[in-house]
Amino acid sequence: MAAVDRRAREEHILHVLTRDGVLSVAQLSRDLGVSEVTIRTQLRELESRGLLTRTHGGAQSTSVHNVLERERMHEAEKEQIARAAAALVRDGDRIMVEAGTTTSRIVRHLALRRGVQIVTNSTLVFAHARHNTALTVILTGGTFHRPSESLVGPVALRAIREFHVRLAFVGTDGFAPARGLTTEFAEGAEVISAMHDQADATWLLADSSKYGEAGFVRVLNLTDLAGVVTDAALPADAQRAVGDVVGELRVV
Repeated sequence: MAAVDRRAREEHILHVLTRDGVLSVAQLSRDLGVSEVTIRTQLRELESRGLLTRTHGGAQSTSVHNVLERERMHEAEKEQIARAAAALVRDGDRIMVEAGTTTSRIVRHLALRRGVQIVTNSTLVFAHARHNTALTVILTGGTFHRPSESLVGPVALRAIREFHVRLAFVGTDGFAPARGLTTEFAEGAEVISAMHDQADATWLLADSSKYGEAGFVRVLNLTDLAGVVTDAALPADAQRAVGDVVGELRVV
């Protein structure tokens, strides 16, 4: 390919990021017929405008970067919580999984389950579950919210209300006995409420760093939950306070 001008390079770079989420400097250099130095210079400029995040040897979309950063925070605790939550799931179960970096990990631990049907608004859940042929994944549809890798809005809510499940697994930006579950994202709060309404039992999955934090939107009371799964770093007094108002507290 003959070398293309700066504006055309920018359009191509943003197209690749939209399509794939990540890109390679070496591959762009070959595709666009310019040096890797030229590509790196343009990536730096695009990063300064908030359009991407540079990585070693390439770049990734800002939304992918945000999700990956959140996944790396308290990673061991999130993995333990997800494993404990997956233990609640039986063969043949019907469950809902709300978007989140902890909740989406549940499907990694369902390899031995058979006949499980999952309704989710999370593209991360789909990414984790797509290779497990024993799982049936139903995506809600809706408006794609990049920062949370979730599907939200009226279409998502209508889809959720078409199903009834035994368990719903939800996340939060903050929780406490007085304030309940809170989140920063109003449309995400609507999804949590809708899943709760369609489930026999709703479980909150939240690492201990979320305790005492308050998001912008109140979602559910802790008394609305069947249980909470969290990690052992939650202080003893907080464990007692949460345990007094939820049906079950699992500390892992």
